Amino acid sequence: MTELNKSITGASPDNREIDWDNLNWSVIKQFVFRIQCRIAKAEREGKRGKVEALQRILSTSFYGKCLAVKKITDNKGGKTPGVDKVCWSTSLQKAKAVFTLKRKGYKPMPLRRIYIDKKSGGKRPLSIPTLKDRAMQSLWHMALSPVAEERADPNAYGFRPKRCVQDAIEKGFNVLSRRNSAQWVLEVDIHKCFDLIDHNWLLKNVPMDKQILGKFLKAGFMEKGKVHPTDLGTPQGGIISPTLALMALSGIEKEVTPNKNLPKHRGKKINSIFYADDGIITGASKELLENEVKPKLESVLKERGLTLSIKKTKITHINDGFNFLGFNFKKYKKRGIKDAQVLLIKPSKENVISIKRHLKSVIKKCIALPTYKLIHALNPKIIGWSNYYKGAISSKTFSNVDNELFNKLLKWGYKRHARKGKRWIVSKYFTQVKGDHWRFHATIKDKSDQDKPLILRNMQDTKIWRHTKIKAAATPFNPEFKDYFDARKRSLQRWRKTIQKSGLAGQFD
Repeated sequence: MTELNKSITGASPDNREIDWDNLNWSVIKQFVFRIQCRIAKAEREGKRGKVEALQRILSTSFYGKCLAVKKITDNKGGKTPGVDKVCWSTSLQKAKAVFTLKRKGYKPMPLRRIYIDKKSGGKRPLSIPTLKDRAMQSLWHMALSPVAEERADPNAYGFRPKRCVQDAIEKGFNVLSRRNSAQWVLEVDIHKCFDLIDHNWLLKNVPMDKQILGKFLKAGFMEKGKVHPTDLGTPQGGIISPTLALMALSGIEKEVTPNKNLPKHRGKKINSIFYADDGIITGASKELLENEVKPKLESVLKERGLTLSIKKTKITHINDGFNFLGFNFKKYKKRGIKDAQVLLIKPSKENVISIKRHLKSVIKKCIALPTYKLIHALNPKIIGWSNYYKGAISSKTFSNVDNELFNKLLKWGYKRHARKGKRWIVSKYFTQVKGDHWRFHATIKDKSDQDKPLILRNMQDTKIWRHTKIKAAATPFNPEFKDYFDARKRSLQRWRKTIQKSGLAGQFD
């Protein structure tokens, strides 16, 4: 019997000395993906028994277990242990781990609880499972993800493959930018979504092995040497938690968005857009959102043990503007045309202030470090932030951040060389690149030990590029959309080539 045939029946190789480094990962990934596509098809056709059977095949297969171990050990968090302080760093450890992923006798250990800072202040709990429990969650995540995709709301964009924040923003533009678009918006924030999801609802409605799911949910967490029970929610930090949250939030759009083909619902202009626990729902009037939409939303959430955040959930007129996922949506009067308006989507003021403070903090911490280390610390922040906002009206914001960054770098130079003047500082730390005389730079050695320029990235180096929203019905587990996703991938590659042709790309490394 071949290894592939054994994996299909859930059996493992006879020889447990797996040559981990020489496994054919391409074949393994193809096998898992094929099973996932079959699970998705069975879900679309309403064949629940077949879904369960295929999930069982995947979760017991040798290839599925290998891929689960690979995913969690290749991840950045793969070097972070749980309460057992065990890491799988060698190929032998990874190979042996494959054979520990069994349903029979499985008992997860409590999650290690740590706290991370929140942007708004305070601390957010993060729960870290052991590597074995992470691998088990990864295995079942692969089996559950196709079902979650099929059940997800068309305009839900968080915790879903091939979807991103920019898709949600583009959808927002589509439903709010027209002259006859809805003028009112219900800003939705679900209170402690991860922490309060009802376990009974999940066990009743999530289609996976109930015994395994129950063990994931009831694992508890360890803090200061004491084990605490988990009676509600999905632990933030668990691999399967985002997918469970996605399934808990699926169905909202259907409940709050009426059938627009029915005469009684025409003109209501209700559209639902969600990214994880943040969302917006548009409506033709404030009263419609307050008296009809909001109560329906609260009812759906109550079934799942969830409530709206009283502080953050509010109804806003589009002319007053609102923030969503770090972007500000607002309609402005169009110059020269009476009663005409234009919707502008910009980086939110709060996020602009935040990135400026963050860059200032990085510069301050690097006051005594070599220049190239400062550039290496700043470039990822600048590139990440500017890429996030490259599809919005961001040119003026990028210019403003660049100007402030330039002034902060000048002050950085003055502090390092208190007896030198501005001309000397500029001559030492700034150079000309493509006609721009004010590019902060350093010199580093390349692989052949030759001097190589290292240039600080500017926000304005990022080209404004309108994002193309994903089709609402598209899912990677449906073969009908293979050509569609291939085309989107080629489009992204063309954009990257455009950046490379700028002549600067290699100098930011």
